Amino acid sequence: MNTCQEPTIALLPWGHVWEDFYDSIGVSLEAFCNEMTGGWQFGYIDALKLAGVRTLVIYPSTRVTEPTRFTHKPTGCTICLLPVPKSYLAIRRRMKLQYPSFGGSIEALFGEAKGTRRTVHKILGDIAPYLATPIGLVAQELRKEGCHAILCQEYEYFRFDVCALLGRMTGLPVFATFQGTNGDGNWFGRKLHPLTIKSCGGLIIGPQTEIQRVRTSYSLPPQKTAQIFNPLDLDLWHPVDRAEARAKLNLPAHAHVVIWHGRVEMHIKGLDVLLDAWKQICLELAGRDLRLLLIGTGRDAEKLKQRIAELPLKNVQWVNEYINDRAAMRQLLSAADVYAFPSRFEGFPVAPTEAMACGLPVVAAAAPGIPDIFKAGEQDGGIVVPCDDAIAFASALKQVLEDTVYRDKLAYCARRRIEEHFSLEAIGKQLRSFLLQEMKTVADL
Repeated sequence: MNTCQEPTIALLPWGHVWEDFYDSIGVSLEAFCNEMTGGWQFGYIDALKLAGVRTLVIYPSTRVTEPTRFTHKPTGCTICLLPVPKSYLAIRRRMKLQYPSFGGSIEALFGEAKGTRRTVHKILGDIAPYLATPIGLVAQELRKEGCHAILCQEYEYFRFDVCALLGRMTGLPVFATFQGTNGDGNWFGRKLHPLTIKSCGGLIIGPQTEIQRVRTSYSLPPQKTAQIFNPLDLDLWHPVDRAEARAKLNLPAHAHVVIWHGRVEMHIKGLDVLLDAWKQICLELAGRDLRLLLIGTGRDAEKLKQRIAELPLKNVQWVNEYINDRAAMRQLLSAADVYAFPSRFEGFPVAPTEAMACGLPVVAAAAPGIPDIFKAGEQDGGIVVPCDDAIAFASALKQVLEDTVYRDKLAYCARRRIEEHFSLEAIGKQLRSFLLQEMKTVADL
């Protein structure tokens, strides 16, 4: 029960159930509650906390049979796991794959079927995501915690439609943040999104291109959208001594080190482009001590392992795990010379901003969000090249690796950009103002 006076936001993240994502990256519930930090989600929680706003995080889960609360130790926020409805479980047991966008066809979801059975499978595949959220239990938690607004991850996703209904039931304004989803391929979603998006309290979007798309597609007035970047804790993300970091990682002081971290998804994250670019760099800078550090795991771990094995030089070091320890991640970033970000698709990426905060220049593909981070290009600490262009990516990396003065200038600009525009304090004030705008209006009357 929320007995304090501070306003409370209910945050409902992406996904059917909690374990679908965190199991895939090897994070246990215990580790999630005791160690997990970073990313847009906990950045939001920390930023709102500094702005005097409490966050309640709600996840459906197949692992609990009644509402179960945990305290997230790093932020102090409450994590509430709610049991999914039996109707969802009944469909889920028949599904080979829970996420159509990852598998494509109905056959990938349920297996081969024809005629009426295939039609039924199509309907069940579209209905299942809407049944994953226990609406009654969520409404109960919203009232119990005295929530003032609902914040949903992604507006082009089924849970946002469900949250719109929750808003009607509870009288709370519903907001959503854009982290990369432009559509979930769901028939019901295509019919509902135009209605639910128009009825929402507002949308928080990082990339300006996405703001324009949403305003045009849904005829939204400008006040319904806000360009707010994903925040970063600068007490957590900062440079450490490079020589010391390299010594701990057994990296030579004279080596040229490029680093990447994130989810291992070859096509989306552009890891194939990075490895092609790396092969080219090694040919052009033959004789130099070149190192590529890859940090992270995910559904394409085996594909990445195979691609690394095919490289002619064995100078790629891959840590095949999700690193919860931010101090360890900070040390890894600080040991590098340049950060590589070759993604094809993003919402508003956090990984390059973490690297920038640790004093690294960035070479990035122009995925959504990247042009907004590097609005002034090199003056903001990065070189932006076209997506899916290994030659351009290799050329930019080579330029940064070869020119120490240029590299140091980019690094300085990168850290300054983060300090001025991505801090928890700055983003927290923006989030509070936008999410609690209706409450502020009432208070001013």
